[in-house]
Amino acid sequence: MCVQSVTKFRRLAKLILLVSVLTLPAAAARGEISAEDARRIAIEAYVYGYPLVTMELTRRVMTNVPAPEGNHAPMGQFAHLRAYPSPDNKEVTAPNADTLYSLAWLNLTNEPYILSVPDAHDRYYLLPMLDAWTDVFASPGKRTTGTAAQKFAIVGPGWKGQLPPGVKKYVAPTNMVWILGRTYCTGTPEDYQAVHTFQDQLALYPLSAFGKKYSPPRESPYNAKLDMKTAVRAQVNALDAGEYFQLLAQLLRENPPAEEDAPTISRLARLGISPGQPFEIAKLGPAAAAALKTVPAAAQQVIMARQAHDKLQNGWLFTVDTGRYGVDYVQRALITAIGLGANRPQDAVYPMSEVDADGQPYSGANKYVLHFDKGQSPPANAFWSLTMYDPAYFFVPNALNRFTVSPRDALAENADGSVDLYIQHESPGKGKESNWLPAPAGKFILMLRMYWPAEKSPSIINGSWKVPPVRRVP
Repeated sequence: MCVQSVTKFRRLAKLILLVSVLTLPAAAARGEISAEDARRIAIEAYVYGYPLVTMELTRRVMTNVPAPEGNHAPMGQFAHLRAYPSPDNKEVTAPNADTLYSLAWLNLTNEPYILSVPDAHDRYYLLPMLDAWTDVFASPGKRTTGTAAQKFAIVGPGWKGQLPPGVKKYVAPTNMVWILGRTYCTGTPEDYQAVHTFQDQLALYPLSAFGKKYSPPRESPYNAKLDMKTAVRAQVNALDAGEYFQLLAQLLRENPPAEEDAPTISRLARLGISPGQPFEIAKLGPAAAAALKTVPAAAQQVIMARQAHDKLQNGWLFTVDTGRYGVDYVQRALITAIGLGANRPQDAVYPMSEVDADGQPYSGANKYVLHFDKGQSPPANAFWSLTMYDPAYFFVPNALNRFTVSPRDALAENADGSVDLYIQHESPGKGKESNWLPAPAGKFILMLRMYWPAEKSPSIINGSWKVPPVRRVP
């Protein structure tokens, strides 16, 4: 498409969006929508807005503290996890136990933020930046920018100004930004300390503080009534249609949709969902309002059913459609539900498995083996690991306090150089515990993390390498 065509398309998209916002809510207010149409559009709206609503509730919970504490920190400040997440942590689905997180939420409305990164001394790290819709718009780290000391400016949409020399600019599509940093750590006391030193030297400050001594505000807003215990996903899923769409309309004003979303925004306006406008479900009429009561559950089923569209190989589901979604709203919502904060495939791929080689769901009542032939372990430039989750995608408590198995466990090889990973509830025996991934007594889910996966063959990205099946053994 030529430049002129792109410009015309964008102008048309903006016009469609403007007309829909100004006129269609009134039509909805007059009740000019059938119950069937209302339900259909509402399901589409729910799926479309799921990442935005989830990000906002996650932000509220993670920043609802007066000062950094654990994985919580006020806006504009880093929260550093000093150890792998515990099974009690229910704030982020599908956590990992390979890296230590460094998390920060930014509001770029007033001015850009500067991110200062120290020399990582060749240690693997990445600092992906997500906009309010969960798109990864930048991913500085060892793969992309190296490990030398450097500074980045994160600027909001439409910002105009000058940056200090030597500062790399990243333009965020929304003013809400989540930095979801990960630094590789082996988990030993010595390596924990080394990563802590790196984390402590990460710095965030407003552009206006560049070159000056900066201290974040001592007191930050705190909402004592906010639910800090219930998992965010459960909080989102518990919202009724009226609550959900009211919040979505508010967030659409603060985080304007992309231009390519204009047709969807037009359909949402038929339901009375418009950026910054109050959503009043009663104005749709009794029949349409009643139809919307079933929408949250129905939309959640649509989201989770999308897993069936992912590639299924040897009992493993995976996708390389993460980090950037375009108008694939169902895929975006699915990744939000099962792996909020997912990276671009060039940074990480996450094959997931719920069934064994025979297509049977996993159960701790059985024993399983994942076998890698010699030289056929997962091809990743940074690291790989196999992680155990319960059916809700959270860690499973176990006696070893082990949630992953990976080469850092000094995996024992078979006589022919192959490697067997033992997946079961009880220990396979002291001689095999280095290769043991403890399972719960009931159902479970497996995830194979591959950070900085190889892009040349063998590669999971181009399909030249496949995850072997997990086989049940006597």
